[in-house]
Amino acid sequence: MSIDAANDLITTLSTAAREAGLSVLSNEQSTDYNQRPTTRFVLALTPDAPAERRLQLELSEAFDFHKPDLLPEMTSHLREAAQRLRNPRPDAYVSLAGLPISYSDFRWPFHRSTSGADTYIVHGIVRLEDGSASPLHAKISASMTVTFAEIVPAPEQPYAETFIYNAVRKTLDQGQLEMLKSGNRQPVPVTTRYYSRWQKKFFFTDTNDASRIEFLAMKVYWLSGVLGGSQPVWIADPRDAQYLNTTPQELARMAADLSSQGLFTLSGEFAAATPSLLARAEQYHAKMHAALDETKPTFNEDMRGGHTNM
Repeated sequence: MSIDAANDLITTLSTAAREAGLSVLSNEQSTDYNQRPTTRFVLALTPDAPAERRLQLELSEAFDFHKPDLLPEMTSHLREAAQRLRNPRPDAYVSLAGLPISYSDFRWPFHRSTSGADTYIVHGIVRLEDGSASPLHAKISASMTVTFAEIVPAPEQPYAETFIYNAVRKTLDQGQLEMLKSGNRQPVPVTTRYYSRWQKKFFFTDTNDASRIEFLAMKVYWLSGVLGGSQPVWIADPRDAQYLNTTPQELARMAADLSSQGLFTLSGEFAAATPSLLARAEQYHAKMHAALDETKPTFNEDMRGGHTNM
């Protein structure tokens, strides 16, 4: 690894993180899937942040984001990360189908498929987060076509994490990822059907006010009530807005409606679960179990037997 290149990346990322209100707790040299050098950063709001309030960012050693077409999105990524790090579990999300999940062990950046397919791949793990230390998880192999890759400014984590996470949620909603105690990697295809070149935006799910309100209630129930001890969570997350095909402003407006019903305690863009929301436990657990049942298809029996090439 070039020491100068690594030092340049560390310096520029540390500066960008500081401007976003983040502290770089550590950096270490690593390698990507193809053994090319990367640097892994651990980010938090404060130097003494506990482990659950930290996020990892991995970048290619030679990556230079100080370019007009790259810097704005890196800046947005870091600012949004700073907001998520105020959540009790910044790695946790909820799907429309009702699954509380977390993302971990992603190996950035993308790498070319080794199976001969004309795609770029990133591997990671999605875990069920129901508050019971469940062993259920899905090892995923998210792929984007070469055509789709032309849309992405760079095959690096800050430019792809949001749409990859949302593609995973969409695939779970479709019942096409199975949560297992162990298993092989399962595919999450990301194609141009998720993107409008005309509008220059992603489309994952058509939702209306009712489904968005239900989503917010589930999110605050699981992320604040169950996983966070009723600590507040960010309800105007642009990542959720992309997934739901809406805006952060609309999510904030709907959260205010739920707060007026006594389900949230609202402070700015952060909402905490109330006893009234926690009283819906049976409803949300039933929805979660129904969603898990939907993720037990027969399509991946070959993968259970180890017949996969990703």
